[in-house]
Amino acid sequence: MESDIEESLRKRPRKYLFSGDSSRKQFEHLAGRPYSIMGENFMQDGDLQLETTRTRFASLLKRHGDLTERLSRDSDKTIFERLLKDFEAAWASQTEEVCLDGEQWNDGLLATLREQVHMEAERKVMPRAANISACPRERITYKIGNKIICGLEGARIGIQYQTSFAGEPCDLYHCVLESKSFLEKMTVLEHTIPFFLPIREAEKGLLSSNAMKFIDYVGDLLQAYVDRREQVRLIKELYGNQIGELYHSLPYHMVEFVLDDCDCKVTVSLRYADLISVSPTKVSVLGWPMHQSKKNATNSALLGSHPSPIRLAYAEDALRTMSLPEAYAEIVLNLPQALDQMI
Repeated sequence: MESDIEESLRKRPRKYLFSGDSSRKQFEHLAGRPYSIMGENFMQDGDLQLETTRTRFASLLKRHGDLTERLSRDSDKTIFERLLKDFEAAWASQTEEVCLDGEQWNDGLLATLREQVHMEAERKVMPRAANISACPRERITYKIGNKIICGLEGARIGIQYQTSFAGEPCDLYHCVLESKSFLEKMTVLEHTIPFFLPIREAEKGLLSSNAMKFIDYVGDLLQAYVDRREQVRLIKELYGNQIGELYHSLPYHMVEFVLDDCDCKVTVSLRYADLISVSPTKVSVLGWPMHQSKKNATNSALLGSHPSPIRLAYAEDALRTMSLPEAYAEIVLNLPQALDQMI
């Protein structure tokens, strides 16, 4: 019995030594492979995956933009054309056009217009004899800033918004309000306002309590959106060959682009406080010095030694105080001097 146990104990270490020796040999075999090559392959694979992700993301953004444009064009076109005919019919039958300024545009005037459209709707459903004997009603169209307000058929109130950019007329938008009676609150019946602007939130927050503020807010919302959009469109048109990448949100309240300069790569990030802001509130402009001019080897060495981006304060100030196209020109014009000062 004891001899059997001793024999077992003598054999067990040999078994573990064999296993450990085998594991050590396998580890040495793996460790003998060039680690730098493995690391290089890993980094190359990571870069490849990152580039694939960037390509797919860029493709997704393009498809999303194309789809958004097509949906907006197809769905809003029919409504736009129909509402435009309604407005033209109202203008053709108007008895007076009134331009309002400042305090002339108030809740009392809007209440009067509401009363008129409901009385007109009631008159049309009266018996023919009573309708003929009824006095004709005034049909007044009001112009307030970039807004035209008038009564439409069916006890509706229509607002047409005329946006502009750089003093030139831009897009037309429409919003139609209705209420079941003069005493009930108004609601948005239909509109041609882009779906990504918060028209329904404004309806819930403002229209039930103050219709005049709602109408003014929607006008400010549309004008600010068009202003931001046209600024981005203009820099693409003027400086498209200098811009490497450009991304923006649908309402253009977040904008990012890259400026590829021979001496420096500049990234610009703009954030707007809200959707009625025309000037950005959060601005970040960073420069990455790249390969430098052969004319100045000293400057080349200094700029090439920057491992992290450099903040371009002058560019951030320009973007806060100027329009985007003007600020872009300012950035490009003063970039060489700014780099020299950094050196």
